Amino acid sequence: MPIPVEAFFIDRTSPVPLQVQLRRQIVEGVTEGRFRPGDRLPSSRRMALYLGVARVTVAQAYAELATTDYLTSLPRSGHRISDRIEGRITTPAPAPDTPRLDWQRHIDGRFARSARTDRVVDWRRFRFPFVYGQADPELVDHIAWRECAVRALGWREFIPLTADLYGEDDPELIDYIARHILPRRGIRARPEEILLTLGAQNGLWLAAEVLLGRGGRCAVEDPCYPGLREILAMTRAEVSALPVDTHGLPPETIPPGVTTVFTTASHQCPTNSTMPLDRRRALLDRASSQGFAVIEDDYEFEMSFAGAPSPALKAMDAAGTVIYVGSFSKSVFPGLRLGYLVADPTFVAEARALRGLVMRHPPGMLQRTLAHFLSLGHYDAQMNRMRRVYAERRIVMAEAIAENGLTPASGGLGGSSFWMALPPGLDSRALSRDLRGEGVLIEPGTPFFATAEDGAGFYRLAYSSIGAGLIPEGIARIRAALRRS
Repeated sequence: MPIPVEAFFIDRTSPVPLQVQLRRQIVEGVTEGRFRPGDRLPSSRRMALYLGVARVTVAQAYAELATTDYLTSLPRSGHRISDRIEGRITTPAPAPDTPRLDWQRHIDGRFARSARTDRVVDWRRFRFPFVYGQADPELVDHIAWRECAVRALGWREFIPLTADLYGEDDPELIDYIARHILPRRGIRARPEEILLTLGAQNGLWLAAEVLLGRGGRCAVEDPCYPGLREILAMTRAEVSALPVDTHGLPPETIPPGVTTVFTTASHQCPTNSTMPLDRRRALLDRASSQGFAVIEDDYEFEMSFAGAPSPALKAMDAAGTVIYVGSFSKSVFPGLRLGYLVADPTFVAEARALRGLVMRHPPGMLQRTLAHFLSLGHYDAQMNRMRRVYAERRIVMAEAIAENGLTPASGGLGGSSFWMALPPGLDSRALSRDLRGEGVLIEPGTPFFATAEDGAGFYRLAYSSIGAGLIPEGIARIRAALRRS
């Protein structure tokens, strides 16, 4: 039976290439049972004329599907649906009175309740997205990443990548992290002290589960990274939220009896303050004397605009109390979702076993591609480019903030954002809702605090995902919204 040409269409507003759209429609027709073995497709000439595309586009789509056994090509007979496709399994429709399982009886909803609801998934549709943690695609070396992926897919490397590594990690990536990435933070580590993770969030979860999964007491900064609070809500731990000052977490406020302390010493999240060296020593001395572990989330250590960054806590850790959490999400791109833990081998072995229960290991293909990206110098080149661009954007944003009379809440000189304060009586949640109508996205301060109302007077402005040319107008719109308030 011939398949009518009207069964196909092209969406020219879609970012998906035309050839890919056509191939997907043919595959979907086969898998859904609408196109059956032996059905004849329109000729490439007729299909191209109907869809308004080049004939070569249709011919390439047909040829690709023929190589994967979806189509069969016969001389002077065009293309037909192949009879080598596995038969589609059909199931009878359930009776109308079939009872449905009541999932609410099986699910208590604790995970959904703890998830953040303030994030905007379609942030790209806003003209002024002062959104933290998203990347500017123009700063990512797409060509270099693609070349590294192709290299990893070469036959000699592809064979070992097809294997299950069980609980192990790519030795080339581990070696580069140990010899090149960690020394930049003053850290020396052996391979058995390093564990790859699916980003910093996964690293924090592993640490929390290993140390607090059976309960205990821990301390966190207030305000702090909201994702950490979500993680800790799933443990049975008692959480003490310790207010930070202009120098980060005051060690003397850590209560007795805690087993774990979480800190962002280099760039406090979200205030961007940096913990000075004397306070870092005091924190480590307290950890050694009281016997608690320190989880150091060293996010955005690459983004420092005030000279050389201070050494990581882990670099100063003689007693082995620090678990270091690093990530490539901000320096390569967020969608990569690869990071690492550095800790005592005893902890790493336990965390590796837990990781193995959940996911074995991060995808080997991604690990090897990143290893090439690092070792061939693309990472350093991209970081230099990002630092230059972010430094420019930071200057532009600082000037716009000053010119519009907005108030920074802290003076940190690192990271890719500003922590801002509102005039008394205003609520950043209401301001955020008002600004969305103006095409402006900001982050309200409430998710960062243990008590949401404590953050109502704060908000965060990030510049990683907005060009320098748009920053002044975006800041001016914030000022206008504040005046309306």
